[in-house]
Amino acid sequence: MNIRGILLAFLLLIAGCSEVAITGRSQFNFVPESMINSMALNSYQSFLEEAELSDDSAKTAMVTKVGNDITNAVDKYGIRMGIDTSSFKWEIKLVEDDTVNAWCMPGGKIVVYTGILKYADTDDKLAVVIGHEVAHAVAKHGSERMSQQLAITGVSLAASEAMKEESEKKKQIFQTAFAVGAQFGFLLPYSRAHEYEADEIGLLFSTLAGYNPDAGVELWKAMAEANGDDSMDFFSTHPATEKRIERLERLAPITRTKAANLKNAGN
Repeated sequence: MNIRGILLAFLLLIAGCSEVAITGRSQFNFVPESMINSMALNSYQSFLEEAELSDDSAKTAMVTKVGNDITNAVDKYGIRMGIDTSSFKWEIKLVEDDTVNAWCMPGGKIVVYTGILKYADTDDKLAVVIGHEVAHAVAKHGSERMSQQLAITGVSLAASEAMKEESEKKKQIFQTAFAVGAQFGFLLPYSRAHEYEADEIGLLFSTLAGYNPDAGVELWKAMAEANGDDSMDFFSTHPATEKRIERLERLAPITRTKAANLKNAGN
């Protein structure tokens, strides 16, 4: 059993094969876009069958307007940002649910829960939320996560096969170490990287749509005040709020300049 060989193969396997538009991060992603978009659409349709759409006309109008502003900006400036939006079929719904959440599936189906409007109570703050979720879809984080899980499963199975002649104790030790290492050394950090990346890309989207990038700091300060301290981010898929706020403060002026340059590029 050659552990070094397996680890080397794993490192080669996770090497990036494409780049995320805007951030330039190397991305490992081999799941076909058509496949994950089809899966996402089926999940979205099933979700809508069970969900309760909001009957609050004012809130629905707010969510629809901000969502359309952002998706229109993504479509308008997509080519300049190196983004192909041709496969996105945008749709946005406001769901009556106290959960503080919003999401955008691969393919462009967006859902905002009424619970998050307690914090995203202005157009600018809501734009940060929707921009962030749209950024997850545009950056293909869903298919990247699926690719990571499939790769780790494949390597784990290969390692098990290579160790089949070893004692049960050695096999158990290796599998435990591999599982812990994959979770805390790879999957969780990648999840946090996705959140930071969606913050950065989403802030650009909302700014291009005409909204104030400073609202990102306002939103997360309100969330932090309501939910208390969460400074320990090692065991979380999301960054600690304090770190997030500090980063958004740095990004706001940079994003203004980047958005202005993108708009001027067509003049």
